[in-house]
Amino acid sequence: MILRITFFALMALGLVGFGTVAWISTRPPPPPAVAAAPPAPTKTTVLAAARPTRAGMLLKPEDVASKEIPISEMRPDLSPDTPEARRALSGAMVRRSLSVGEPVRAGDVMRPGDHGFLAAVLGPGMRAVTVGVDAITGSAGLIWPGDRVDLILTQTIAESTTPIGRRVAAETVLSDVRVIAIDQQLVQGMEANASDAQARTVTFEVTQEQAERVSVAVRLGRLSLAVRSAETPPPGTQLAAAPNTTWAVDVSPALGADAPAPTQNTLKVYQGGADAKEFKF
Repeated sequence: MILRITFFALMALGLVGFGTVAWISTRPPPPPAVAAAPPAPTKTTVLAAARPTRAGMLLKPEDVASKEIPISEMRPDLSPDTPEARRALSGAMVRRSLSVGEPVRAGDVMRPGDHGFLAAVLGPGMRAVTVGVDAITGSAGLIWPGDRVDLILTQTIAESTTPIGRRVAAETVLSDVRVIAIDQQLVQGMEANASDAQARTVTFEVTQEQAERVSVAVRLGRLSLAVRSAETPPPGTQLAAAPNTTWAVDVSPALGADAPAPTQNTLKVYQGGADAKEFKF
């Protein structure tokens, strides 16, 4: 009797377990967990003044910084912080003074390609003159609008009667002039698809007399630029004046050294009792 009861109890437990497994297998799988959506951004980055700028200044890359503002304050005249927007501001003229961190708006600047840019950036009575320089003579692309430079002329004198030490000369044509624009163009005589065939046309702010000097200099020889320090010398500081003209012999004294006198050898020939004869060679 006890065995029968135990047998039926075990069968009942087996049926219950089997039914439970069958019921679980017929249940649909639980829905996958849905990842929480990231919160929508509340801020964006725009271009702003990195330092105090005054009206009339030409912006350099270091004059522009990024600033975070709420998206609700974003306006169409603000520039998002992108490489293209930064390049577009390089060389632009500031129309009004900006404080540190103040966003740069479209109406605050005038870009070199805008109509009337040169007329607006030039001082009263000044002129704009453009010269072409390659990547080497243009200080390897390190010159920016707003920099002050010296314009140096290097020329070769192809006169055979001129001493070798006086056949190459360099002189400063213009000193402390402001760069107001830089554009790229292809070097004449080189292929358009050459990666190193790019030159720069540099536009300076000059007087009428200086513009005439530049027009002559471009016909005489090679022009190069020397960037001047942004720091203003203290009052009373005297800078050493460079010589008016630097000749090749000033750089390499060997070009002006006198040629050594030729060495002469003497040979005496005796023939019998006759006097000796001297031969020099």
